[in-house]
Amino acid sequence: MTKAQKPSPESGPLLEDEEKVKKKKLVEGILAGERVITESSDEAREFYNQSRFGTLSETGKVELSLLEALYLMEKGRLSVKSESRKQVPFESYVKKARKVEPNFWIRYGVFKDMRNRGYIIKTALKFGADFRVYDRGVKPGEDHARWIVFPVHEANVFTWHEFSAKNRVAHSTKKRLLLGVVDDENDVTYYEVKWMRP
Repeated sequence: MTKAQKPSPESGPLLEDEEKVKKKKLVEGILAGERVITESSDEAREFYNQSRFGTLSETGKVELSLLEALYLMEKGRLSVKSESRKQVPFESYVKKARKVEPNFWIRYGVFKDMRNRGYIIKTALKFGADFRVYDRGVKPGEDHARWIVFPVHEANVFTWHEFSAKNRVAHSTKKRLLLGVVDDENDVTYYEVKWMRP
């Protein structure tokens, strides 16, 4: 019998999140056009139940957006295969996603940053925006989203008319407007915009 080794000072202790990820089973998903459909398993349903990733189908599978699936791939929680059951490497996945959504990488930068900060972020197409973001600890269905978010690259230029239209969408949906400005290093800076009456 050997003694369990303690982490060395050089490697440092394992972070609690890293230990949890190592214990969790890798979920398999199939890339189907603009979605990734997971297997029907408790681990897959946990994506939805715990963190509100995707939508839960009647068959117990979770339908993930391309953004959600990439995030879970990066976190080591999801393995994506093609419909012919071949593994889809990270680079190929991103290439396919960028064909479907030309602004994919900018949108992903904001999506990933918000998720890493502990917010639940969902699409907001019906509001005329890219995303809606819920306060920390709030799940969709429990309360309304706090912000609608428009991801933009730092080099993008808006006219006053375009800028005003984005603000009007936020105001009409009773949400705050957040511009997520992504730079060339994929760092994101947020600007909240409000209507003011003097």
